[in-house]
Amino acid sequence: MQSWQMVRVVGRSMVVVINPFKPTAGKMPPILIGRQSIIEDFSEALTNGVGAPGRIMLVTGQRGFGKTVMLTEFRRIAKAQHWEVIGETASAGLAARLIAALSPSGLRLDQANIGPSIGISGIATASLGQAHFSAESNPLTLRNALNKQLGSKKLGKGKGILITIDETQAASHDDLVAIATAVQHVITDADEGDTPDADKKGVAIVFAGLPYMVNDLLDNEVTTFLRRALRRELDNVPLPDVKNAFLETVADSGKTISEEDALEAARRSEGYPYMVQLVGYYMWQSAQRRGSNVITADDVSTGVSDALLAFDDAVCAPALDGITGAERLFLMAMAKDSPNTTQVGDIADRTRRSRSWVSKYRAILIKDKLIRPAGHGQLEFAVPHLGQYSSSFSPRSTSSISSLPSFSAVKTAAKCRSCARYLLEHSARRISSLPSP
Repeated sequence: MQSWQMVRVVGRSMVVVINPFKPTAGKMPPILIGRQSIIEDFSEALTNGVGAPGRIMLVTGQRGFGKTVMLTEFRRIAKAQHWEVIGETASAGLAARLIAALSPSGLRLDQANIGPSIGISGIATASLGQAHFSAESNPLTLRNALNKQLGSKKLGKGKGILITIDETQAASHDDLVAIATAVQHVITDADEGDTPDADKKGVAIVFAGLPYMVNDLLDNEVTTFLRRALRRELDNVPLPDVKNAFLETVADSGKTISEEDALEAARRSEGYPYMVQLVGYYMWQSAQRRGSNVITADDVSTGVSDALLAFDDAVCAPALDGITGAERLFLMAMAKDSPNTTQVGDIADRTRRSRSWVSKYRAILIKDKLIRPAGHGQLEFAVPHLGQYSSSFSPRSTSSISSLPSFSAVKTAAKCRSCARYLLEHSARRISSLPSP
């Protein structure tokens, strides 16, 4: 018998019981907990017709908060309402791939470039693997492709096309501009006809990505129409909801867990959606390895330990990949108190930096959802276990960074404020990249 499944005999048939929890990126969990409000926003927008705010949506959240799962659910809902759906993940050539998905049988373009220097006009018959669209032509081409598909008899009255774009922060500026411009014009085109609102076919688009991507999108002058989009931020799931989900999911799988142990598992997950799936998966697996249908307190403890190892690799490490040396220094100062809160004043003392320096990086890290306020003058980590993970940085880096000179000392040596700031930032980056001894 393999460790991840159990065989039960029911009558004369063999029933394979598998682990019901799904801690895999983008995999639909057995129960979507704490997300009903955003699901209703989207579903109602499809029903309420062209112009409903939920038809342009920005979904943000840290890694592991279930953004990809939400996009999957949105596509499922749209398909059930007989919409056409296109799901993409942002990377080079995003706009061209959307055009290909909308017009698989060939495109009529104003101009297409085949290869690096040959241009043709009229009908492009080359495969999109060889065709390259200029940034200037992409908005018009995508607009035409959307309108052509919306005019298809395959789409019923009042239906439309849903486009979901995951990892939006990885999209190029040109692709975002092309998509935003095309969608904006398609919405306007629909208003120019005399079709009754209930019969109008429309387009819905949902962007999902890390928190900082919202500001990047809204700051661009061409995508200002996105300011009217419905913005939804995925956050931690309330612990009572997590506990009830554990009880229900475990029971549906043929096992049992007490209310007390389910609540302890919920507490240890901290309501972080990915951690919920990890804890559920490993505590269920612990009972399975014992051949038991009862998940005990020991199984919960074992499950949490295994879950934390997986969580560090999948969430904590990527969360810190793009941070600067100064931001890492700030987090390391906070990590000394983890899992408790940190006094803002202690960060200035530990880093030997000015209050303005602390204020600056406090704001940056809060905006990036790595830390959050926890009462007057207090901060805490916004990602479970990130404090403990940060405290495991190499001792050499810790001692070297803590020995950096203060801002005033560097300013005196550098003779100018801008030079001093550069030296501090540069030193912090260099030290943060030092290998462990």
